[in-house]
Amino acid sequence: MYLKDNDLRQLDEARLDGLPSEVLRALSKRLLSDLKEARERLNRSPENSSRPPSSRAPWERGGESLALGVEEEDDASAGSATDRVSESAPEPERPKREASVGGDSKAGVKPKGRPGRRPGHPGVSRRRVLPIDQEQSHVPSHCACCGVALEGLEAVAYTGRYELELERPVSGNAGVVVTQTKHTYFEVRCGCGHRTRAEPGRALAEADWTVELTERHLVGPRLSSFIVALSLRLGGSHRRIQEFLADRFGLSLSTALISQCRHELGRALEPVVEEALRAALSEAEPVPVDETGRPQHDQALWLWAFVTANTLLYVIGRRTRELLHSILGPTPSPWIMSDGYSVYRAYGHRLRCWAPILRKARGPAERLHTPTQAFGRELPSTFETLMQAVYAARAAPGPHGLRQTYSQRLQALRQCCVRVAAGPYPDKAQALARELRNDWDGFRVVLEHPHLPLTNNEAERALRPWVILRRVSQGTRTEQGSRAFCALALSDRRLASASPRIARPSLAARGLTFTAF
Repeated sequence: MYLKDNDLRQLDEARLDGLPSEVLRALSKRLLSDLKEARERLNRSPENSSRPPSSRAPWERGGESLALGVEEEDDASAGSATDRVSESAPEPERPKREASVGGDSKAGVKPKGRPGRRPGHPGVSRRRVLPIDQEQSHVPSHCACCGVALEGLEAVAYTGRYELELERPVSGNAGVVVTQTKHTYFEVRCGCGHRTRAEPGRALAEADWTVELTERHLVGPRLSSFIVALSLRLGGSHRRIQEFLADRFGLSLSTALISQCRHELGRALEPVVEEALRAALSEAEPVPVDETGRPQHDQALWLWAFVTANTLLYVIGRRTRELLHSILGPTPSPWIMSDGYSVYRAYGHRLRCWAPILRKARGPAERLHTPTQAFGRELPSTFETLMQAVYAARAAPGPHGLRQTYSQRLQALRQCCVRVAAGPYPDKAQALARELRNDWDGFRVVLEHPHLPLTNNEAERALRPWVILRRVSQGTRTEQGSRAFCALALSDRRLASASPRIARPSLAARGLTFTAF
């Protein structure tokens, strides 16, 4: 834009009438250029630029807004970071919450601090008492001191707990019901004088996990899995899950307990063979990689997906070169398939996804600048010709390589990119030309090895369900929640249906890592 808002405010009809003809002619050219650029910005859409499909206005989506699986696929990977930030609508700035003076919160202003119940605030217990359907007694079998059997000795109850669980009706009818079991724990005094107690099972403590895995929990395993399914697979918020359980089963569970169920199941599913998974990634060929935003409280983190035929790895961390190197190493042996993010250019064995380029090429073709239109028409025509040649080479390889066959056309396209990047072209056209020039080797690799993929669809499909869920959950709040999310995402069944190449690994083969750089 040649003229800024301050310049336009000073121009009116009287000012134009007083300008000389030469000055008025030069000003008219600048106004015409600004008008064309403004119209081109107005006509940008997800079909001709790197704007995500979710940036459309509601009245522009039509029936496509219901097909979230189609709309959100490109949102997981829509080009480079600069394209996503510059062409997406800016988020409104959240108003800052001011702390009240002297801790007074009567005026509706909450004091700053850690979320949750304040010290001194009265606790809240379950309001509804459910009937006890069955009872289980836990009696120690052998003395913990001398090892003698304790059968026939007097047992004294010393503690107990309640457990809510999902069960199928005994009558065989369809559906499930919630049952409450009372667990009673006894202690027995041995002849040696030692008192042995039966205690609930408890897993050993693990580093970086504050949630415990223990039987002393109100929610049973099946009900906990059901709660996580409502949250992860159906996209329900904690409040909606709370209302659903209260309406359907008469349960009164807190949102903190629902969150605890997710963390406990995430810890139970977290693998212990991360090194084996990374070794599998280093041996696979190729490895599609993609990332999408995944906020963690006030941190702008990213969810990474590393996909192979038999391995799937999720990582939540920053969008940096250090995190990528921690997973794949500084010099990975396999090919990696990625978008135009500059961090991937450090790898020599790299494939560049063709889909974003074909989408972005529609923008220059719809420009009002005639040379830019020619560039926008030449680019998709060349890539479509090369794609058809790659498909034909996969079916019946020719005597000569595709790179040698189309060398002249590739050279002409490269010279066109150099000319557009250095010439008087719009900024978006120059950025697209520079992107092609920087990723030139990544595009030409497929011509030498036609069996390699052309697009990064595998990684995008692995991220698509979590892009949709992000709009409901707004990310996570703690590092533990991010780790639990990665573990639960690996166990989701939608991944196998979303991509036929992804084979769901067993519990012993799942992997997770979390590193905040």
